[in-house]
Amino acid sequence: MSSPSPYETPARRRVLARAKTPAAAPAPAGLHTISLLVRDAPGVLVRVAMVFSRRGYNIESLVVSASAESGFSRMTVTCSGDGAILEQMIQQLSKLVDVVHALDHTTSDRYETEIALIKVRCAGPLRREVLEIAEHFNAKVVDYAPESVILRVYGSSEKLDAMVSLFAPEQIVDLVRSGKIVMARALDMT
Repeated sequence: MSSPSPYETPARRRVLARAKTPAAAPAPAGLHTISLLVRDAPGVLVRVAMVFSRRGYNIESLVVSASAESGFSRMTVTCSGDGAILEQMIQQLSKLVDVVHALDHTTSDRYETEIALIKVRCAGPLRREVLEIAEHFNAKVVDYAPESVILRVYGSSEKLDAMVSLFAPEQIVDLVRSGKIVMARALDMT
């Protein structure tokens, strides 16, 4: 009889049990949000990225942060592609030694958000227009300069896209986006 894995927890057993039940129809090709709980160890990010690379998938965004459990990190990967192939990739990710669990949240009930910093050129009368746009999107001005402002905005990716589209390309001096983070609603596992 083999000894249980040090990562074997009731939550992991529930995830694995769910994975063995018949799955719903694969998600269509499009944007997918994958959440991974991984052990803090050197090389984990490279091994996860290699799973995507071997299949020719481009990672749209990748966010890695501390998790609620000490010694573990949460990875949120956003990528686009065929749902059936992505399902196989999630199974491969789950088999990696340092991955506790991997879940596709594309069709689950979840909360997603993203943050952006936007440096906008706005001198003189243009500043008022920029500040009105910021107010409409509940963006906060985090830096004032004589010829520019830096805006911090958070929300859905669509909200950020809409705000950015209102500025002329020559107005945007710099743009940094965090990438999407996700959390399953209620008591579901992220």
